[in-house]
Amino acid sequence: MVGYIEIMEMSQEHVWFSSGDLQLEGVLHLPQREGPFHGVVVCHPHPLYGGSMFDNVVAAICRGVIEASIVAVRFNFRGVGQSTGSFCNGLGEQEDVVAALTFLSSLHSVDSTRMGLSGYSFGAAVALPVSVRDERVQALALISPPFPLSEWEGFHSYSKPCLIMGGTEDELFSHPTSLPNGVHCELIPAADHFWRGHEAQVSTSVSTFFSSALRPEF
Repeated sequence: MVGYIEIMEMSQEHVWFSSGDLQLEGVLHLPQREGPFHGVVVCHPHPLYGGSMFDNVVAAICRGVIEASIVAVRFNFRGVGQSTGSFCNGLGEQEDVVAALTFLSSLHSVDSTRMGLSGYSFGAAVALPVSVRDERVQALALISPPFPLSEWEGFHSYSKPCLIMGGTEDELFSHPTSLPNGVHCELIPAADHFWRGHEAQVSTSVSTFFSSALRPEF
C-alpha cells in the first residue's frame, strides 16, 4: 500500500473511458502548469494475481513522469476494480491499452504526437504488441517483461526508443543479450520481480527515459 499512499499525494482525477462496449476506470495525473504536455499510459500487472492500477511499480512510474511534467494515466484493465468486463487472456487487454491511448490523445493538455507507453510485468507483455501497431506510441518502457524478449519475433526489428528494466533477482526476467538500435536495458542489482525497496530507481529511470525520448526533434 506504500505506492498507493504516495501517489494519492499527487494531483489526480478519477476518469472513465470506453473500450468497445466496456467502461474502464482510470486515474489521470496532470502537471500543475500550462500544457500541452507529453503523455504516458501506464499498464498494471496480471489481473488474476492481484494486479491493479494501485500497484507499487505503477505508482512509482506515475510519480516519476508527473514530476517530469508529463501527463500520466493509469487504469484498471477489464474486470479489475470498477472496470467492467472480465479477463481476456491479454487480447482484450490490448484493446484496453489502445482505448487508454485514445483517451489520452483526446485531452487538450496532451500533445498527441508525443505519447509514450509503459507496462509492468503482464502490463509489459500487453503493451509491447500495441506499441508495434499503434503509431501514436513514440516510446516504450517495459518493466520486468515476463517473457524472453529475444524469442519475440519482432524484437530485433523494433525501431522505437525503448527502455527495458529488470532486476538481478527477478526469476521471471530474461536479460536480452542482443539489443536493437534505440533499445536500452537497465539491470538493477538486488531487485526482484516486485521491486519493493527499488521503486525510486524505477521512477527515476522511466521518467528520465520518457523526458528524453519524447523530446521534440528540431
